[in-house]
Amino acid sequence: MRRGFAEGVYTAAKLYPAHATTNSAQGVNDVANIRGELEAMQAIGMPLLVHGEVTDPAVDVFDREAVFIDRVLAPLVRDMPALKVVFEHVTTAQAVEFVESAGPNVAATITPQHLHLNRNALFAGGLRPHAYCLPVVKRERHRLALRKAATSGSSKFFLGTDSAPHAQSAKEADCGCAGIFNAPYALESYLAVFEEEGALDKFEAFASEHGPRFYGVPWNDGTVTLERAETIVPASIDANGTTLVPFHAGERLGWRLC
Repeated sequence: MRRGFAEGVYTAAKLYPAHATTNSAQGVNDVANIRGELEAMQAIGMPLLVHGEVTDPAVDVFDREAVFIDRVLAPLVRDMPALKVVFEHVTTAQAVEFVESAGPNVAATITPQHLHLNRNALFAGGLRPHAYCLPVVKRERHRLALRKAATSGSSKFFLGTDSAPHAQSAKEADCGCAGIFNAPYALESYLAVFEEEGALDKFEAFASEHGPRFYGVPWNDGTVTLERAETIVPASIDANGTTLVPFHAGERLGWRLC
């Protein structure tokens, strides 16, 4: 790991708690088991990217992120203050408060769906599998806290789609996969939020600057340009014979890639 990081092969390492999300059965059961690796990462400045949920069946699924902060993340940050941590795809007001109160080595990413959806979206007129992701969307107060954080201009928060292109058949099943396919229209989706919050001037930093600065990697030389024009998101996308349903399927967004 040290050699890979030094040679630029690895940029960071991802922590998946076992069974926390799709295909994570072989994840970490206890962070104490990877103490040596975490100490090495702290020493060399290698960021740890965290899927922050406990998987204790006694914990309500809507509380798993908040409990993870109390049981795992807060003690880890306290014990290893020099470890760079990205709390990925945060979903709660508690996560926002934790990141804001932590030192400069703690940051977070926010997905477009968690800025647009609260947990009512899971049951709007029936069970909505395409609104199901992990961490699951939360109450409205959490969505509003995320929107405030994302559009605040704070360098502690930056873009992270957590995009998951599961086949439509895998989503619309008796045990459907968790994940939302937001990549095709992610920038347009984020921009809608920043416009609604009166923060268009802060979007470029959120999308393109805060993350590279935290990771210590160069900014992209190239640019993309979006214009205020209608984009109609298709109901589905064909991926070489596999049907995918994108986030905002069938909706109209007010921004378009030039």
